[in-house]
Amino acid sequence: MPELPEVETTRRGLLAAMEGVRIDHAIVRERRMRQPISRALPQCVAGLTIHALTRRAKYLLIDCGAGTLLVHLGMSGRLWLVDNGTPPEKHDHFDLVLANGKTVRLRDPRRFGLVLWQTSDVMQHPLLVALGPEPLSVDFNGAALYSATRNRSAAIKLVIMDSHVVVGVGNIYASEALFRAGISPRIAARRLTRARCEILANKIRETLSEAITAGGSSIRDYVGSDGMTGNFQSNFAVYDRGGQPCTRCSAVVKRLQQGQRSTFYCAACQR
Repeated sequence: MPELPEVETTRRGLLAAMEGVRIDHAIVRERRMRQPISRALPQCVAGLTIHALTRRAKYLLIDCGAGTLLVHLGMSGRLWLVDNGTPPEKHDHFDLVLANGKTVRLRDPRRFGLVLWQTSDVMQHPLLVALGPEPLSVDFNGAALYSATRNRSAAIKLVIMDSHVVVGVGNIYASEALFRAGISPRIAARRLTRARCEILANKIRETLSEAITAGGSSIRDYVGSDGMTGNFQSNFAVYDRGGQPCTRCSAVVKRLQQGQRSTFYCAACQR
């Protein structure tokens, strides 16, 4: 699944081609996504100008003045630019055709993505209203993480992947941030001291920032809006390295299941 760095990389790649540009029309080839695409959506967006392209958690927000397109890439979705008139391929379910000769195209083989139209305050949409702070914002720090973990007996990895605590820390980056912080993914969240919460918050920001700079991680289907793969997978210290030597101490990296997801960690480096 594209995580926050992949979504932010996609946003940055699309920004110059979209902001300030008029939408000529939209094409819906397949309505049956995680939630159906509205039949009225093409009529709603035709002729509108894109004021801003922003991100909240793993959602892309296309502000068109009269409303906002809320886009989620689901498990294997891709949003990228093609020239107007480029023939669609299988699983190309949605096009936003722009007046500058470019088309923003959504490909989603599993159809777990979303394309929703919101005319009221998009931040009050049910998918967004209860989300926690952005991990790269001033609202997320050691104090905030410490406060959020005081009554949480769940493992810290599961807690930092909870979007009510902090958004966008998916499976890959949770494992990597915990390794950098020297914190076991199995420890109960409430057992972390204020000092360790400060370290972990910093390492979450550091890991995500480096991943964005690297264009995200391409380990399955993900490519950026320019068709290029990300490079952060080259920097993985533990993720997907079960049975291999730790990059720091040479102990064997372990793998366990947490919340139906694979966790990778070094028992020698992480306590």
